[in-house]
Amino acid sequence: MKYIDEFRDGDLARGLANAIADAADPARGYRLMEFCGGHTHAISRYGLQDLLPANVRMIHGPGCPVCVLPIGRIDSAIALATEHDVILCTYADTLRVPASGGLSLLKAKAQGADIRMVYSCADALRIAQDNPQREVVFFAIGFETTTPPTAAILLQAAQLGLGNFSVLCNHVLTPAAMVHIMESERDPAAVAIDGFVGPAHVSTVIGSAPYEAFVARYRRPVVIAGFEPLDVMQSILMLVRQVNEGRAQVENEFTRAVTREGNRKAQAMCEQVFTLRDSFDWRGLGEVPHSALQIRPEFAQFDAELRYGVGYRQVPDHKACECAAILRGHKQPADCKVFGTVCTPDHPIGACMVSSEGACAAHYTYGRFRLQPE
Repeated sequence: MKYIDEFRDGDLARGLANAIADAADPARGYRLMEFCGGHTHAISRYGLQDLLPANVRMIHGPGCPVCVLPIGRIDSAIALATEHDVILCTYADTLRVPASGGLSLLKAKAQGADIRMVYSCADALRIAQDNPQREVVFFAIGFETTTPPTAAILLQAAQLGLGNFSVLCNHVLTPAAMVHIMESERDPAAVAIDGFVGPAHVSTVIGSAPYEAFVARYRRPVVIAGFEPLDVMQSILMLVRQVNEGRAQVENEFTRAVTREGNRKAQAMCEQVFTLRDSFDWRGLGEVPHSALQIRPEFAQFDAELRYGVGYRQVPDHKACECAAILRGHKQPADCKVFGTVCTPDHPIGACMVSSEGACAAHYTYGRFRLQPE
C-alpha cells in the first residue's frame, strides 16, 4: 500500500538498527520512554526491541487513555446508567475495563443498563436526537486527539438546543503527564528517563510547541514520531544522538502530519468549550495537577457531572495487578505475576490488558513468550 509499505521496509529497518548500534555508546545506557500506547503496540508488533542494542531500553509510558482512566470514573459512568436510567454511550475499548464489585460497563449492560457502543461521539448526538424522551450521556475519554470531536458535538448540541444530551468528560492532557513522570523521578523506585518518543496523533492537534517548555525545564529530548516501525526506529536514532551530544530539543520526525503550531482550529474549538481542572486522578500516576479538562460554565447544561451530581471516589486497583507500576515505567508486563495466566485480553484484571494500546495487551499479543522479567 502506497505511503504505508515504505514505512515498514525491512531493509531500511535493519539499516536504522545498524545506525542506532553505531551511535549508541556501549559505555552507557539509554532509557527512552515511548509515551503513547500506539508506539508500544508498534514496538511489540514489529519486534523493534530485538533490533536495538542491549543498552537501548524502551520504557512504556502512560499514553493509553483507557489504561489511565481510574476505576472510580468507570464506577461513575455505571452509576449514571443504572441509577439515573440514562442511555450511556461510549467507545468500545472502555466497555470491558474492570470496575468495582466485579463490574464493568459491559457487565452492567448485561444486567439491563442501557449502555451503547458508539464509533464516534457524533453517534451519541444522533442517539439523543432519535430518543428525545430519554436522557443521553456520552462518556468521553481520551487525550488531546479525541478532545476536538467532543468539543464539536457540545457546540452542535448547544446550537440545536438539545436538552436531553450531556457529556461525562474525562479528557486528559499529555504534557502534564510528562511533567508528572519527571517529577516522580525523585521516587527511589522510579526509572530515570533519558528521552521521550512523543505521541503522533496528539501532536497533530497540539503541535510540537507545547513540549518546548518541558524540554527546557527538564533537559530531556522529545522526538515526535509516527506509528509505523520506521518512524519509531528513526525517532530512537534521533534521541540517541541528542543524548550523546548532550542536547535537549524538541524534534519532529513525523513532519508529514505534525507542525509546530498544530491544528489551530481544533485548539480554538477546545478552548471555547473546555477549561483546565485543578487536578485529576490518573490510574498509575495518582493526582496530577492541571492534567485534565472540564466543561466550561457556559456549557454547564451539557455537563453530566453537574446535571446528575456525579461524585468521584478513589478505588484501589486489584491487589495482584501491576498496571500502575507498568504505566509509570517501573515494571514490564512480564513482571506481573498474573500476566498471561489469570490476566488475559479475554479476562482482563487490569486496564493495561483491556485496550489494544495497553502495554500488557500488546505484549500478550506479540511478545509474551520472548519477554522475561528483569
